[in-house]
Amino acid sequence: MTTAPTVDRHTVWRKAFAEFLGSALLVATVVGSGIAAQALSPDDVGLQLLENSLATGAVLVALILALGPVSAAFNPVVTLAERVLGAVTNGEAAIFISAQTSGACVGSVLANLMFDLDAVTISTKERSSGGLWLAEVVATFGLLLVVFGVVRSGRDALAPFAVGGYITAAYWFTSSTSFANPAVTIARTLTDTFAGIDPTSVLAFIAMQLVGGALAVGAVLALYPNARDLAAHVADLNTTEREHAHD
Repeated sequence: MTTAPTVDRHTVWRKAFAEFLGSALLVATVVGSGIAAQALSPDDVGLQLLENSLATGAVLVALILALGPVSAAFNPVVTLAERVLGAVTNGEAAIFISAQTSGACVGSVLANLMFDLDAVTISTKERSSGGLWLAEVVATFGLLLVVFGVVRSGRDALAPFAVGGYITAAYWFTSSTSFANPAVTIARTLTDTFAGIDPTSVLAFIAMQLVGGALAVGAVLALYPNARDLAAHVADLNTTEREHAHD
C-alpha cells in the first residue's frame, strides 16, 4: 500500500462535506425516484426501473459536475481503491467513508419523508442469490474501470457523463440493478420501497462489491503503469493548488 501525500485538515473536512452532500442527494434520488416510479407506473415494473435508472444516472452527472472540484467519489469502494493506490491516507479514507455512509442514510430518510412515509421503514425486500452476488462484483468492477479509464484517457470533463451512463446501463445489464456502493447499500435498508434491500442481504452485497473493487484495482494496475498517479488525480488532491491558482 503506497503512502499518500499529506493534505491540510481544512481541505479534508471540506472534501468530507462534499462526500456527505453528494451521497445524500444521490440516495435521495435513488429512493425517491423509485417511490415516484411505483406511484406513476404501478403496473409496469420495467417502466419503474427505467424511470429509476434514468433519474439516478442524471443525478450522478449533475452531482459529479457540481461537487467534482471538491470531491465526488460518493462511494466507499472508490475511496478504498484510492487508499490502496496511495491517493489518500487511512485517516482520510475513514473520514470520507463515514461521510459517504452517513450522507447516504440521510438521503434515504429524506426520500421517505418527501413522500409522506415514516422517516425510517426497514426494508423487507430480500436480495440473495448467486446471480445477484456475481452481478455486484461485475457492476462494481465496471464502475471503477470506467472511473480510472476515463481519467487515464485525459478526458476528465467527460467523467460525470461516463459514470452516469455506466450506472444507467448497469441498472439493466446486471440482475442486481447495480448497487455497486456499500454506503448506498446500507442506506437502502432504511426504506421499504422500490429501492430497498433487506438488512439480511446487505453483508453479502457489500462483500461482493469489495471483491469487484479489488479486482478492478488489479486490472487498473495491470492496464495503467501510472495507476498511482491516476488515483491521486481521481481523488482530486490538488484542489487547494487549483484554487490558489485562481486567487
